Amino acid sequence: MSLRRWAIGISAAVTMAAAAAPAWADLKIGVVNYAKLMQESPQAKAAQDALRGEFAGKQKDLQTQQQSLKTKEESLQRDSATMSADQRTAAERDLRDGNRELQLKVQQYQDDFNARQNEELSKLQKTLVEEVQSFAQAQKFDLVLADGVIFAAPVLDVTPQVLSALQARGVRAPPVGAAGAAPKAGSPAAAPKGNSTPK
Repeated sequence: MSLRRWAIGISAAVTMAAAAAPAWADLKIGVVNYAKLMQESPQAKAAQDALRGEFAGKQKDLQTQQQSLKTKEESLQRDSATMSADQRTAAERDLRDGNRELQLKVQQYQDDFNARQNEELSKLQKTLVEEVQSFAQAQKFDLVLADGVIFAAPVLDVTPQVLSALQARGVRAPPVGAAGAAPKAGSPAAAPKGNSTPK
């Protein structure tokens, strides 16, 4: 390639870059911490409260049944030596049947809880996405990024503004009994946390 052709090529490249620069310079970009919205938005807390209230009664029933079985087991261990063979066999069968029934109820509880949790999570995700889109359009953003961002300068973070908008939107009143206890890890009524459980 001659020196003249090389110079012409460089000139063309510089011209193209200069023409594209203003378009990139005018882009308005924001970044939102989606996980933070899932944890701190009032809508997320309302969804969590709704699940707690809905399943508090079932959890209490399972805990009561578990305690009853524990009492029977302790009684069997304590009185086994003084029982007749038939009494001991009947008590062991009763305890075994009770444990089997409890396990089935716990599995059903977990299945129901997970299904409802997924429903609430789906509704929450839709609400959060709509709020971010609404905020971006109102503030004239060209691009808002969420998951997968490795680094972003703090000035680009619009999470606080979106949280404020979510708080201003308000939430529906939680169902009656929403103050019930949440399923506790380690108890037979504890449902698996699943993915993205509102906390």
